Amino acid sequence: MERRTHRRQGSFEIRSEAERTRVELSGRLTVRDLPSLEAALREIDGEGPVEFDLASAESIDTSIAWAIDAARQRFDARQAEVSVTSAAPNVAQVIETVTEARPTPEPAEPGAPWLTALLSRIGAGVVGMGALLTEFAGVFGMFLARVAQSIIRPREFRLTALVHHCEAVGLQAVPIVALMSFLIGVVLAFQGSAQLRQFGAEVFVVDLIAISILRELGVLLTAIIVAGRTASAYTAAIGSMKMRQEIDAMRTLGIDPGHALIVPRVLALLLMLPILGLIADAAGLFGGALMSWMELGISPAMFATRLVEGTNVSNVFVGLVKAPVFAILIGVIGCQAGLKVGSTAESLGRMTSSAVVAAIFAVILADAIFSIFFQQIGL
Repeated sequence: MERRTHRRQGSFEIRSEAERTRVELSGRLTVRDLPSLEAALREIDGEGPVEFDLASAESIDTSIAWAIDAARQRFDARQAEVSVTSAAPNVAQVIETVTEARPTPEPAEPGAPWLTALLSRIGAGVVGMGALLTEFAGVFGMFLARVAQSIIRPREFRLTALVHHCEAVGLQAVPIVALMSFLIGVVLAFQGSAQLRQFGAEVFVVDLIAISILRELGVLLTAIIVAGRTASAYTAAIGSMKMRQEIDAMRTLGIDPGHALIVPRVLALLLMLPILGLIADAAGLFGGALMSWMELGISPAMFATRLVEGTNVSNVFVGLVKAPVFAILIGVIGCQAGLKVGSTAESLGRMTSSAVVAAIFAVILADAIFSIFFQQIGL
């Protein structure tokens, strides 16, 4: 095989001899010669020696040197002998510089055994959870300390901010909470009637609805809805202020961020979540009563009578006593995530999403603990 290419001042020629391939470069080769030179070098096959003869090369640029070095690596991989001969000092210097500058991949570290990797991930998760619990305790302690200070010095308490957050957390959440609970009551009544009708026990659908709504689903679904809309709002608001360095400005002006940002938000949740829970209970019972009337013919008067006779007031207590705990969890997690936001919008989005997930998980976990506790004490 013999190939010759002329490009302006530079040229190259590839000769295939009996057991050797000779690549002769001459003149001044630049990046304009790179495409044809690289294509020609890739067509060289066989495992015989390859010689780059640069005796006639007056100069080359870094692109030509890169093509020679890349070809040399390919030939070395095929265990073919490669040599560069008769290069002028300036040409040899360019080739040497490019060869030294080419990054060499680091050898891959041997992978750890799967059991070691699994235990490592579990350990990292446990350590991360411990750090999150420590941060949660710090923010919760800040909240308690600032509340105590507000009791001692009432003038520091921000009533206007509390009223504003009560409206945002409570009043604006009433439609979605009521609608969700109403639909849950409808679904429970419809599904319960379909199952209880098989045993002629349709009237017990009232007990099913009352216990499910009052004891568990009413306050739990309310807390999940509030966690989704309020925890994200708290994180976004506080995180945006931190990104714009408004929290640092507040400290410079002598304004305590705990008093101004955390106390009104968490207190608003403490006040509004039990009220939202009561609204959810009422809406769920109304939805269940409506569906029972339509599906089973249980009149509202009969529904109310059965509700009073078959439902203990302790079910209402068990449901509502969870609300303040859920409120603290949602509020503190939202504020904690906001305080952890960095200086980028990506950090704000990541922490907002993390706050919603963490708040919902904490609410469900707390509800499970409450259920076990009340079951153990017989309530």
